[in-house]
Amino acid sequence: MLTLTAMLARTMRLYGERPAIIDTEGQFTWSEFTNRIARCAALLSNRGITPGNRFGILSRNSFRQAELMHAGYWLGAIPVPVNYRLAAAEIKAIFQDADCQLVAVEEFFFSFVADDCLSHLSDQIVWIPSGGKQKSDCQYEDELQATEPLPLREASEDDDALLLYTGGTTGQSKGVRLSHRNIIANAFQLSFLVRPHHSDIYLHIPPMFHSADLLGTTHTIAGGAHAYLPQFTPEAALTTIESVRATHAMLTPTMIIMTLQDAALGRTDLSSFRQLLYGSSPMAAEWIKKALDAFGDVEIIQAYGLTETSPILTILPMAEHEQAMAGENAALLQSVGRPIPGVEMRIVDDHDTDVPIDAAGEIIVRGANVSKGYLNRPDETRIGFRKGWLHTGDIGRMNEQGYLFLLDRKKDMIITGGENVYSSEVEACLYQHPGVHECAVVGVPDDTYGEALLAVVVTTPGAVLTDTILIGHCRDRIGGYKIPRRYRFVDELPKSAMNKILKNELRRMVSTGGCAGPEA
Repeated sequence: MLTLTAMLARTMRLYGERPAIIDTEGQFTWSEFTNRIARCAALLSNRGITPGNRFGILSRNSFRQAELMHAGYWLGAIPVPVNYRLAAAEIKAIFQDADCQLVAVEEFFFSFVADDCLSHLSDQIVWIPSGGKQKSDCQYEDELQATEPLPLREASEDDDALLLYTGGTTGQSKGVRLSHRNIIANAFQLSFLVRPHHSDIYLHIPPMFHSADLLGTTHTIAGGAHAYLPQFTPEAALTTIESVRATHAMLTPTMIIMTLQDAALGRTDLSSFRQLLYGSSPMAAEWIKKALDAFGDVEIIQAYGLTETSPILTILPMAEHEQAMAGENAALLQSVGRPIPGVEMRIVDDHDTDVPIDAAGEIIVRGANVSKGYLNRPDETRIGFRKGWLHTGDIGRMNEQGYLFLLDRKKDMIITGGENVYSSEVEACLYQHPGVHECAVVGVPDDTYGEALLAVVVTTPGAVLTDTILIGHCRDRIGGYKIPRRYRFVDELPKSAMNKILKNELRRMVSTGGCAGPEA
């Protein structure tokens, strides 16, 4: 059975006495952790949650958040972990859209109740302690231990298992319905490539309300252990890898760049660390090379995917990184790899017709890991999931060897003077200048060309940049129509919780004059 409950039961049966959780509060074996999960499922049931109900989770990364999510699967209910970086009104709207019958809230977020975020569920809140320090009115651990374990309710493969809300980088957040089959299928697909083992210790670094956290499912299947970082800072990530002896983790490119620049890197013992996956957004080749140098013998793998695909679609393994570094095919570092087993991928035009090899078009996919659609959004589901294919909204090209090169989000493509410009190509050029720490290129209205290219740049500390310098830098590298003529230098770029640059927000800030920094 391709279900999360069958997976957990198998893991407990085969690896029951091996570590499941490594935490500052102690360790739990898979038998002990599964017992907690069954008790947590009973706790939810006692609060009125029944199979098919949805319940919210507002928490930083922790083993308690993990056990709540597993408890939902165990009970047949659907957890809805929510981005705690959203405004209170946005969080409330998500819980209402999902019709959550209960919300589990980490005490760290007590202020959200005062902000009226959860007032409509005031009598249906389960408080969970932060790092073991619970207030007198938080009885979670006492209630858990006093509750008899609930018998496992076996799910069906096509039952909804998890509801994840997209980050809203292209508009209002949508609830993505992921089934048991979707999540388990992707875990098996990845297993061919990441080769999980029961000796693994997977450190959850990106927030668990994001689909990237599902990468840890492969290690649960293999009987590996899990550790959790409540909130990312470069030093916290490095010291936690050292203290728990983590072997595997996933980081976004921004997290990697921040870590490479942190002083703790040079004084941290990373000898246990064996495999680093990166993804969520493209990373400039220059930073990939720095990461390969800095992390030594760590296997570095790039992954590309979407919430709607549970999440991974393509992998660029270490061998291709090494090939590119050796100069045999440097262009591979600009690729996100090839489709993983079980994923069919096409590049199509606006009429859903396949484009020629190396031509740009929209990426569409199908496979067992692809979601059934969006909650409460029949029109968007019909448009996005049509004729058996998910239309990703990403623009890419595929070469003869099947390597995928991302070019842009369809909505981020800039049309200037009748020419299509892919912002990622321009950004890759700008990143080749050592004075560019971060950048984003967006289209802004222009009376002559329809749209003009505006580059918003965060300068490397100590560097001096001007528009003239960057225009000259680009001139020998990309076509003239692709070169930004407008620049704005800022202290930071707006980002999501997964450190994706929010171009919608950037365009809004620029149009309203709210983007701090001089325009060159």
